[in-house]
Amino acid sequence: MQTLDPAAPPRATMRLQFHKDFPFENAIPLAPYLKALGVSHLYSSPILTARAGSMHGYDVIDPTTVNPELGGEEGFRKLVAALREQGLGIIVDIVPNHMAVGKDDNAWWLDVLTYGRGSRFGHFFDIDWEPADPALHGKILVPTLGPTYGEALSSGDLKITREGKRGGLAIRYADHLFPLRPEDRQEIEDSGLEAYDGTTPEGEAKLHALLEKQNWRLASWTVAGDEINWRRFFDVNELAGLRIGDPAVFEATHETLLNLYAEGLIDGFRVDHIDGLADPGLYARRLREHLEERQKERPGALSEQPAYLVIEKILGPGERLATDWKVDGASGYDFMDEVSMLEHASSGQETLSAFWAEISGRPASFHDEEEIARREILDRSFSAQLDQATIALHDLARLDYRTRDTSKASIRRALIELLAHFPAYRTYASPTLGRTEGDKPIFATALEKARETILPADAPILDLLDNWLGGEPSPPEQVVARDKAIQRFQQLSAPVAAKAVEDTAFYRYGKLLSRTDVGFDVATFAIDVPTFHEKMQERAKTFPEAMLTTSTHDHKRGEDVRARLAVLSEIPDEWIAAVERWRAMAEPFRDGDKPSAADEQILYQTLVGAWPHDLKTDDAKGLKTFAERIAGWQQKALREAKLQTDWTAPNEAYENAAQGLLSTLLTGSDAALRTDIAAFAARIGPAGAANGLLQMLLKLTVPGVPDIYQGTEFWDLSLVDPDNRRPVDYDARRAALDRRETAATAAAHWADGAVKQAIAAAALGLRAKRPKLFAAGAYVPLEITGPSAGDVVAFARALNDDAAIVIGLRCIANRLSADGSLSLKPEVLQDHHIAIPRAHVGRQTIDLATGRSLALEPKMSLGTMLSLPVCLLELT
Repeated sequence: MQTLDPAAPPRATMRLQFHKDFPFENAIPLAPYLKALGVSHLYSSPILTARAGSMHGYDVIDPTTVNPELGGEEGFRKLVAALREQGLGIIVDIVPNHMAVGKDDNAWWLDVLTYGRGSRFGHFFDIDWEPADPALHGKILVPTLGPTYGEALSSGDLKITREGKRGGLAIRYADHLFPLRPEDRQEIEDSGLEAYDGTTPEGEAKLHALLEKQNWRLASWTVAGDEINWRRFFDVNELAGLRIGDPAVFEATHETLLNLYAEGLIDGFRVDHIDGLADPGLYARRLREHLEERQKERPGALSEQPAYLVIEKILGPGERLATDWKVDGASGYDFMDEVSMLEHASSGQETLSAFWAEISGRPASFHDEEEIARREILDRSFSAQLDQATIALHDLARLDYRTRDTSKASIRRALIELLAHFPAYRTYASPTLGRTEGDKPIFATALEKARETILPADAPILDLLDNWLGGEPSPPEQVVARDKAIQRFQQLSAPVAAKAVEDTAFYRYGKLLSRTDVGFDVATFAIDVPTFHEKMQERAKTFPEAMLTTSTHDHKRGEDVRARLAVLSEIPDEWIAAVERWRAMAEPFRDGDKPSAADEQILYQTLVGAWPHDLKTDDAKGLKTFAERIAGWQQKALREAKLQTDWTAPNEAYENAAQGLLSTLLTGSDAALRTDIAAFAARIGPAGAANGLLQMLLKLTVPGVPDIYQGTEFWDLSLVDPDNRRPVDYDARRAALDRRETAATAAAHWADGAVKQAIAAAALGLRAKRPKLFAAGAYVPLEITGPSAGDVVAFARALNDDAAIVIGLRCIANRLSADGSLSLKPEVLQDHHIAIPRAHVGRQTIDLATGRSLALEPKMSLGTMLSLPVCLLELT
């Protein structure tokens, strides 16, 4: 079997989500398709052994083995062999921050429960063995019970079994297992297992006495946020944080992946949630050092190829990725935000803001909505971690007689104000070096805002926090205490940001849903073309090999939902009139005042944005399927917003009313409202598709390594997970690619998505032919003249005498022909010209979107160059 070495660095990737219903073997037949499409690497979801039935792989239970549900190591080797036959590589997602715990499947966690602090894995998990609560000293709080502890104890649901390791005794509770200490076995055997029956008074007392001696303390899941003494992934009780900074933990969790890398079976990694770690920079550098050390073991020419390494990092407004982490860049949320801002019209912002504030009664400003959410999330989900950070800072205050009168309560209040205004996920300070240059403006902004809302008496505490949390290097005698305080703070600010912003405020803020997605700077509604050019030139200078993405397994809405909804920023008055008309038409379908006007407006946005191109209003089966998808999104959106209902206390009456409106609207006998909504979606559909083509073309041609999320080479009208992880029809995509239509030809039937694939294949094919041009070529903005020059994105990628030219139109709602096609109105580009760089004048080109040949002149008419909203010129 012939094997071909993959490109290095990657030219382009395709992300695939592996799970029990889509194991490695299902991807093997796709290798030729990936090659033909033009990607160089498969980009895989996590491959290590995850909890049974996991649909994503981020809940790892055994990092030493490849997931048997996916095919195990043997299946992985077969997949890699199939990829190598096509000259393709593979990048793997890794999860260093946490492991899945609870239930009965994580041997490391069960060992900690058995032996407590003395377990050989006791230092693997981020457990506070000496918390403020003396009842938890040397214990782990295990908040997995449905009822209260007392209720569970007397119900008989806590049963002693012989399911422990090597026949050891354990407590079984539903699908959870809690091993009992080995030293208690003789006592239990002497008394008999039946003596611990909680349904009898004697058994209840005996069982309680036994449980009190264990290395863990059972509790209701409802107390986790207030009392938990170990770090979780966000507020998920089934995901426990790892101390990955400990070299032993790093080695144990990375050995399998590094061995596969050394064998030449993996070519790079994407690191999940790096901001959850105590020291992300140290981790990234350590991983790079291990990869460099193992690189020499790789077979043949692979020993000369550095590993590709990107990190999941959400950058706050103005925040830049550190350049000393030895990574190739971030995983692409920043580009996803930048291209989204480019496709929005700033002219619509004020009108849409005012309408949202009026219809919802909530803030027009996202900053205000975010602050509200941050305060709520701190109180309801992170009270325990806030207390831990407060205690660490209070201990620090007691080390100096000048600050020892600073009360614990005042520190807690000041911390809340700081976190309520924190403009980024976290900082990266150290006690000895203080704050990084990149951290200083972030912290300064938080302090400035906190001073506006803090109690006057507490204002001086902010200055102390500023110093203690990295504002100045620590005195030698305080280094250990400051290190603990800084770590506590930084590992608190990240999950607070994630839960408050992405998982709460984003679901509350409905001004325009296309501007609320993972990693987005929601407060910035739009950017102009020169600003976009500046960002791309900066990218070329700093992280030219960073990943570029527009859809992910975590997105709130698919890339083409966002592209379609962006059109509303151009026609805000038309949108507002439609919403008001629909609300009036929906009056008979509501249950009194439920759902709220805000939730109803968000529903209409979602329906318009995600309405399938081929869905007719009399297609009962299609409407039922669509209604089920929207209902799944709706329940999650309402509960994440935490206004009318939430996951912890579902408001069934409200949810039923919201679903009733949705169901009646989409599947009821009165079709008038859905017909109007479908007509509106059809009206803006071509403009949304044009945005989608521009988004795809830019991703594949600006500096960076583009990723195509599974199936999104066709239109991506998906919603939040699990909707964005539905099976992909690869047969349809292979068939379309085999036709080898140009984008211009496929545009005649644009609704099927083949035109988007044609643009992707053309750009990826060019990247494959000219890898150096796109890996190292300069990004050169091109001058446009004409009345609408500000809405033309044009640049060249140039390297020596080679070049490619990209042209695209933004804000296109009223520039397409009225026949529902992707053709431009003849007058749109009249009197618009592009200046061609002198070095390329006279060269022949092929427009890869149409197949036409063009000779480059110093000044060219866009009206004669563009028949579609996008153009990609290859110099021949």
